[in-house]
Amino acid sequence: MSDRLVLAIPSKGRLKEQVESLLTANAMKLTLIGGERGYRASLEGAPDLDVQLMSASEIALQLAAGTIDAGITGLDLLRELDPSDRLGIEVIARLGIGRADMVLATPQAWIDVARIDDFDDVCAQFRRRHGRPLRIATKYLRFAGYILHERGVSDFRLVESLSATEAAPAAGIAEAIIDITTTGATLAANRLKTLADGLLLRSEAVLALAPGRRGLAAQEGLARIAAIGAA
Repeated sequence: MSDRLVLAIPSKGRLKEQVESLLTANAMKLTLIGGERGYRASLEGAPDLDVQLMSASEIALQLAAGTIDAGITGLDLLRELDPSDRLGIEVIARLGIGRADMVLATPQAWIDVARIDDFDDVCAQFRRRHGRPLRIATKYLRFAGYILHERGVSDFRLVESLSATEAAPAAGIAEAIIDITTTGATLAANRLKTLADGLLLRSEAVLALAPGRRGLAAQEGLARIAAIGAA
């Protein structure tokens, strides 16, 4: 059996491009095995790593399952998979790319709702007035439920968003949203606002270890990648 470690990196999208650029800039050029359509790669300067390419969400799942040793994926995906950190996936480096904020946003017209405490009051009022819970659209059902309860919001219903979450209030699908944003421009375009304390998670690309792999962090290839995040 090979002693080489299995590292997964994103196989597509903007995050893949950012990861490749970051590695190349730090003398760790990625070379695909089998051409542009290949899903295995070698990493210059990391002879102890077998690199696999898969979707960022799949990387989070395979880390939890322990079928890979390490992976580069979004912190938001890890938190959605494991909101309370019970699975033992260990983040060993934030890489400073793929940054985005997960926020709680409400209609701009809700002028009296500035903070999460206000939002909790609105949830209670909404129940009394309409006889049903206020709806919050999100792609992050597990983490949203966990963090809202942690923040003291108790009466709401999460609605799964499969497309443009920020359009949900205007479409009558939900009254508020929890979503990822980078500039806030899309929220503003949809007449939504982030609450003053509505930042729920600062996400970015991270290097993470599967449960029980803590001792691997010192291995040459992983240590070099982790050092990029510390730079």
